[in-house]
Amino acid sequence: MASRNTWKGFLKLSLVSCPVQLQPATTRGNRIAFHNLNKATHNRIEMRPHDAESGDEVDRDRLVRGYEVEEGRFVLIEEQDLEAIETEASRTIDLTSFVDRGEIDPIYLDTPYYLAPDGPVADETFRVVHAALEQRKKAGIGRVVLGNRERIVVVETRGEGMLLTTLRSAEEVRADRDYFAEIPATQPDDDMVALATDIIEAREGKFDPKRFEDRRQAGLRKLIDAKIAGQEPVAPESTEKRPSATVVDLMAALKRSLQEKPAREPAEKPPAKKPPAKRATRRKPAARKA
Repeated sequence: MASRNTWKGFLKLSLVSCPVQLQPATTRGNRIAFHNLNKATHNRIEMRPHDAESGDEVDRDRLVRGYEVEEGRFVLIEEQDLEAIETEASRTIDLTSFVDRGEIDPIYLDTPYYLAPDGPVADETFRVVHAALEQRKKAGIGRVVLGNRERIVVVETRGEGMLLTTLRSAEEVRADRDYFAEIPATQPDDDMVALATDIIEAREGKFDPKRFEDRRQAGLRKLIDAKIAGQEPVAPESTEKRPSATVVDLMAALKRSLQEKPAREPAEKPPAKKPPAKRATRRKPAARKA
């Protein structure tokens, strides 16, 4: 389904390329959004560009890009300047290397997009690249320009199509050692770890995103519906206990947790694998007496 957010270009594997299109794989369209209003009139507030020095309103067609070299001094960047520095990656996803998907640290994953052939002429080439990735069980690494930025991307198969995910650069990822340095490296109590393991095992199941609703959004919807009906919103009853910052008996808390029924039934567990059948061993015949 076409949309104004579609990116069109080429998927390239060495000297082979095919027309493709990108569609955002996620949406925020279902989120509840608020507008800023004038409290006295309930009219919407519009944010309009204005000159910071004179206070005069400026038409959007008179806006230009500028980079601040030093305080109060700018260099102007025109549209033709940006066009002059466009690279091949501006319209091409060039897969230059291939890795195991599991090698990519999830912290680098950013925004997902669906990648599909752009028209019947691209179908055969797209399916060939798709089949090759499937057979090798690899994901392709490449570059593409999105939103005026050249992004590193990973491309992998997904059903009959592909999934392209932009990756954060190394400069964007903070080192975990800066945040975990004060965590003691001492070994925790074995009995407590065993209890925590039992709690996890009792709640094991398959991941199903449909089981998890945004309770904040659901609460906002009920609040809005009540306001529309002229009713006072009713605070939802919560069965969850607010965590306490006071020191507790950890062993006792673990034991109580193991006995407590989960607030939400865990998803159906995958069927346990049957142990391999034992092979019957043939006994050696007893040695005959001379």
